[in-house]
Amino acid sequence: MTTYNLSSLSLPTLRGRTLRLFAAAVDSGPLNGPLVSQLLKQGGITGLRDRTYSDAPTFYPLALGEANEARHTPPLDWAALQSRVRDRPNREPFASVADYARAYRDGATTPEAVAEAALAAIADADDDPRPLRAFRAVNRADALAQARASAERHRAGRPLSLLDGVPVAVKDEVDQTPYGTTVGTRFLGQSPATEDATVVARLRAAGALLIGKTNMHEIGINPDGFNEHYGIVRNPYSLQCHAGGSSNGSAAAVAAGFCPVAIGADGGGSIRIPAALTGLVGLKATFGRVSEHGAAPLTWSMGHLGPIGATVADVALVYACIAGPDPRDPNSLHQPPVTLDGWDQPDLRGLRLGIYRPWFDHAEACIVEDCQAMVDRLVEMGATVHDIEIPELDEMRVAQVVTILAEMAANMAAHEAHWKELSPSTRVNLSLGRAATAGDYLQAQRVRTRAINHFRRAFNACDVILTPATAVTAPVVPDNCEADGWSDLSTVTELMRFAMPANLTGLPAIAFPVGYDPRGLPTGMQAMGRPWAEHTLLRVASAAELVLARRRPPTYYTLLKSTTH
Repeated sequence: MTTYNLSSLSLPTLRGRTLRLFAAAVDSGPLNGPLVSQLLKQGGITGLRDRTYSDAPTFYPLALGEANEARHTPPLDWAALQSRVRDRPNREPFASVADYARAYRDGATTPEAVAEAALAAIADADDDPRPLRAFRAVNRADALAQARASAERHRAGRPLSLLDGVPVAVKDEVDQTPYGTTVGTRFLGQSPATEDATVVARLRAAGALLIGKTNMHEIGINPDGFNEHYGIVRNPYSLQCHAGGSSNGSAAAVAAGFCPVAIGADGGGSIRIPAALTGLVGLKATFGRVSEHGAAPLTWSMGHLGPIGATVADVALVYACIAGPDPRDPNSLHQPPVTLDGWDQPDLRGLRLGIYRPWFDHAEACIVEDCQAMVDRLVEMGATVHDIEIPELDEMRVAQVVTILAEMAANMAAHEAHWKELSPSTRVNLSLGRAATAGDYLQAQRVRTRAINHFRRAFNACDVILTPATAVTAPVVPDNCEADGWSDLSTVTELMRFAMPANLTGLPAIAFPVGYDPRGLPTGMQAMGRPWAEHTLLRVASAAELVLARRRPPTYYTLLKSTTH
């Protein structure tokens, strides 16, 4: 019998001046050693040092064997996918990619009008005592130039794709001309990117209207809404709450109606966590499925780029647009053909849902209740539920922390001269990465090997593994934290509980909405799949979407306003 070993933590929350003083003490001085040692102990890192593993380390979770097995899957038909997305029923209350394409086709509005409306909405949302701050930067001239070119294509009857003229936002971790890539810092991105990242280039080639760079947590190191340089990213469902992280700006932009889909990045849940907290769909594909070329170097072995969307169809369409091999990213060259076979098939007969009950139940009661209700609905559609066990989840948690913080610390070492310009909570986290030894890192990669094998065994009994997406709904922004931020490791643990194994193992995972808590804040579910089985995850999320009555957030802007009378 496997022992479930994840636990909720009760650690002090540091904020404001107290956090700044703590970060300064961790940086240097007589308390540096004892404080860092205590942090390593609290994080479980010193405990992991005491384990003995004989497993060989896995440094990159490349699913090479599974890639060979999946090469028989039906390849993607881009034209057929666009037709399927275009013909799907409207998923009110959110405007979808298909709604934009339909409005352009019918002459109800134009890309220029949409661009003007998006720019006005972004400005309006930031002109508030509690500004949304979804965007780090917008370039009016660039957005309007793109819109004019798209409008000309539509008038000529030659749109590049269903995405032509549809507003899309990009996380400020990903290169997009003519913007610099600040990665949420004050000192990076001082010069414009010289070329688009591969993901952005593929969207641009499809005609997407790239409306700006979204805000994010500084270097993506925390799943909260804080950024001392560009403002706290608040949640459109409640401006008292933050939008998760670190792709919080991308999620807030979609939830507020600025665009139906945005690009995020996920090293430890940073797509799925903000998607769940803002009632959206967020997909982290298999490691190596989506090119990382042009993404800021933060974490080599855990980084993923992917879509956050208002609807499953929007996520499927953008995933299909950006996925696939890229010669400029060697890790992307080992994948089988991209497939979306059966992604919107509502008949779930034959689909096996795996649930590790102690893990599934380890969340707020309202989240567990909504997730269980959705499981029941999926069973009504033909799926079956199977009990599974996943050992060593806490060891995976620690291994994920060691790996991502050590890799981030190594990447940020090139910017040592700017250390004091980083926010206090970022410096504290990076100090843990700096304190990790080579032995710690190797131990974490041995745990990665074990984790991959644990999940491989679990998938012998099921096709997808279901959990809540987060253990809590959107947390409230602490008072008086705009300048210095906050450090709340207990809540961070609750937000990341279900997300972190997919980054360690490289498995695909999707977050999708399943309800609302008593405050009206979204609750979310996560589905994890076998390598390269993104189409199966989209199928589960699509089925769930059919039976959920969704609510528009109080902060929402309607861009599709008719220009004809």
